[in-house]
Amino acid sequence: MAETQLDVKGAQGAPATATLVDNTTGKSVTMPIIEGSEGPKVIDIRKLYGETKMFTFDPGFTSTASCESGLTFIDGDVGMLLHGGYSIDELADKSDFMEVCYLLLYGELPTRTQKADFVHAITYHSMLQEQLRSFYSGFRRDAHPMAIMVGVVGALSAFYHDSTDIRDEHQRMVASRRLIAKMPTIAAWAYKYSIGQPFIYPNNKMGYAENFLHMMFATPCEDYVVHPVLSRAMDKIFILHADHEQNASTSTVRLAGSSHANPFACIAAGIACLWGPAHGGANEAVLKMLEEIGDVSHVDQYVKRAKDKDDPFRLMGFGHRVYKNYDPRATVMRQTCHEVLDHLGIKDEPLLKLAMALEKIALEDEYFIEKKLYPNVDFYSGIILRAMGFPNTMFTVIFALARTVGWISQWKEMIEDPIQKIGRPRQLYVGEPRRGYVPLDDRG
Repeated sequence: MAETQLDVKGAQGAPATATLVDNTTGKSVTMPIIEGSEGPKVIDIRKLYGETKMFTFDPGFTSTASCESGLTFIDGDVGMLLHGGYSIDELADKSDFMEVCYLLLYGELPTRTQKADFVHAITYHSMLQEQLRSFYSGFRRDAHPMAIMVGVVGALSAFYHDSTDIRDEHQRMVASRRLIAKMPTIAAWAYKYSIGQPFIYPNNKMGYAENFLHMMFATPCEDYVVHPVLSRAMDKIFILHADHEQNASTSTVRLAGSSHANPFACIAAGIACLWGPAHGGANEAVLKMLEEIGDVSHVDQYVKRAKDKDDPFRLMGFGHRVYKNYDPRATVMRQTCHEVLDHLGIKDEPLLKLAMALEKIALEDEYFIEKKLYPNVDFYSGIILRAMGFPNTMFTVIFALARTVGWISQWKEMIEDPIQKIGRPRQLYVGEPRRGYVPLDDRG
């Protein structure tokens, strides 16, 4: 059995190291310990296999850093999320989505001139190539909007040949801006197609969130004005979902990008991964749970079931895999949720009343407090989107729209990283050992 020991030599000015000793052979390998600007230290195991012929075994990569990144940092124990060093609650309160996009892409908040130029570029990239209209008609009317998103985003590389050369810095920049700009149009058109309404083109006089809501809910028949409360709420939803470290969909984008696939294909891969109910479908699952509970009078019964470890029922939208404290995004989303409900005056809507009853229990019940099962961002975002008129099938689409800037920023960072290699995880093989081939007639 092998054992490891940490040999810290900071007192003598030498770097900290970890030494792995194989007791069966007496061989050892010393690996450097690297310290980032935030978070735990990491053991650099890049030479481990070459010197020991051993791998590490880490299903889900929950203890493995696959890359260096300067974009986003999460400390789940204290409930902290930073973009470029700025806390998410401060960004949501004082900034807007376009500034957060710029921050993720370029590492700093923009000056007034930089922001104006960036917003102009995004605004004037928001139209889709007109032939893409006919691409939508190839889908069934009842196709899930996420299926349409995967197909349309993947098809962008067939329409925008001038921004697929990943070695060209200018083309990378154009592709990044195009994806951020066109995603609201792609998403809104997916919805319009599903309900048989005409597509609404983007309006260059509107802001990013306002434009999306207008393309979603306007029709050619009459004027439609987006209320500032709703566009501000939509903007905050975008900010809160912009990036979230190396989650499953982000890792998928990086893995696809590591093969030097074009950026549109990489983002389509991220959308496909996000579609999984264990990842991006959480806020949709919250609404399905509320529909299952059905009425405020049933809340106590379902809370009791949730506390029973032998009962398969689980309350969706409470707690988080990463955050062992209150999800910092949920604090902002809770305030926004109540602002939207107050503005729309629909607090008497049955599912929303039910949601508020669950929220009250989760914030006051000792069981939830002890286990830190606080309402998370998915709980509140699902309620907001439902109140604003979005169908459940659009919830994950909106998540993908917001996360596009995170995906493309992570992709850009990876492409420009000189130490990045093509992704190639190893495995612990548990199949049959090597054996000889038995001719067909001799197999009994």
